[in-house]
Amino acid sequence: MANITAQMVKELRESTGAGMMDCKAALNETNGEMEAAQDWLRKKGISKAAKKSGRVAAEGLIGLQVTGTKAVVVEVNSETDFVARNDLFQGLVKMIANVALDVGTDVATINAAKAGSITVAESIADTVAKIGENMTLRRAASVEVSKGAIGQYIHNSVSDGLGKIGVLVGLESTGKADELVALGRQLAMHVASAYPIALDASGVSADIIKREKDVLADKFRQQGKPEAMIEKIVENGLKTFFKEQTFLEQPFIFDDSGKKSVAQAVKEAEGKVGGPIKITGFVRYGLGEGIEKAESDFAAEVAAASGKPN
Repeated sequence: MANITAQMVKELRESTGAGMMDCKAALNETNGEMEAAQDWLRKKGISKAAKKSGRVAAEGLIGLQVTGTKAVVVEVNSETDFVARNDLFQGLVKMIANVALDVGTDVATINAAKAGSITVAESIADTVAKIGENMTLRRAASVEVSKGAIGQYIHNSVSDGLGKIGVLVGLESTGKADELVALGRQLAMHVASAYPIALDASGVSADIIKREKDVLADKFRQQGKPEAMIEKIVENGLKTFFKEQTFLEQPFIFDDSGKKSVAQAVKEAEGKVGGPIKITGFVRYGLGEGIEKAESDFAAEVAAASGKPN
């Protein structure tokens, strides 16, 4: 076997844009032959994928996979919205969701897991090479109950279990499965629409509570409220905040009166379901949320391409 030096790895990285470990593996596989190593990376799709890694991948799809009382949601990003309508990309997202259902939601573990004869990471690289866009598995989460059902909802669906927003809600209950599934879908639609930050007040982080308290206190000080009153006013303001922002306290979107909270709606549904219901948690993934997308001036780009001032 050829002695693979750091200089050889560096040279291959510079010529292909591939990662250090991929370059080392390529050189080992080809007995240190630089050209053969470049071809090895190209065949694997690694070189093409790595060269595109600097592009912002903020489009793509959210994928849901539900099996009985366990479900996962994944976000797989691409560079453009067109890819979301590509059958190859849709198949990739479904495959990744299936793998996550088996191996868990750690992204590194999913990428390293086998999907047939190759890993998920290799499948992504192959798809990048075929479609010609950067793609990444960004995140994954799961919801599971011991008994009951998983509510699910996909918004802007392009295929079964694939869309722009994906929601899972866990309903722990010994009641009727079909009624739980129907209720779960309504609850998942509520989450998609109302975007709660936590299940209830106890789930809101201390940082968020502190920030909200500071905002409220400053607001009332500017209104000239005396300091002795501010603490009590802030506490009342927090109660309103929790009603607006936490899942169980929010007004249920399917209640026309607007007075019934999610918790009250769930309690009322217990009679129809035939047993107590406990909402164990929820996950809401919105495609590209939190990713800073590069803004472009399309008119300026066209003008520049034509050689004319905008």
